[in-house]
Amino acid sequence: MSDAPPPTVVPGRSALFMGYLKIGLFGFGGVAAWARRVIVEERHWLTERDYAEVLGLGQVLPGPNVGNAAVMIGRRFHGLAGALLATGGLYCAPFIILVMLCLFYDRYGQLPAVAPVMAGIAAGAAGMVIGTAFKMTGKLKLRPEAVAILLLATLGAAWLGLPLPVIVLILAPVSIALSLWRAGLLGGVPAR
Repeated sequence: MSDAPPPTVVPGRSALFMGYLKIGLFGFGGVAAWARRVIVEERHWLTERDYAEVLGLGQVLPGPNVGNAAVMIGRRFHGLAGALLATGGLYCAPFIILVMLCLFYDRYGQLPAVAPVMAGIAAGAAGMVIGTAFKMTGKLKLRPEAVAILLLATLGAAWLGLPLPVIVLILAPVSIALSLWRAGLLGGVPAR
């Protein structure tokens, strides 16, 4: 059995829109988990590493990370039209659901039975995010220096309560320098 990822495929425009429509519809409360599943596991549009790189770039840009990734992935396959199709597909269903939920919450949100439901939804969404992070980390086969950066980012966010821009400003240059060092482009260490 090979550890090589399955070959990637280039989606057509309608497949791109429908894939992101599915991500937006079924990813309610945890879009990153569904996006990775659809893009990497189901449709094989990107490899695990390619998706992690696009999502990572999407996280350091302003705006929602999966939305940023949709723009980049859509553009990769079909230029501006692909970026618009992927983004439109991603936000179409959640927008309709959000409007309906806002109307429902406006009418029934003050009832005592609603607060425990909202707490349960929040816990489920947090679990999906954590589960996706573990799944991606295990499949990427991270090098020791990448694991160190991951742990430092977790420490900064979870225990020190640092805002994401501060973590990125501190750890991005360190991570880039370590990647250049690993590639043999900094400090004379040969590439492996």
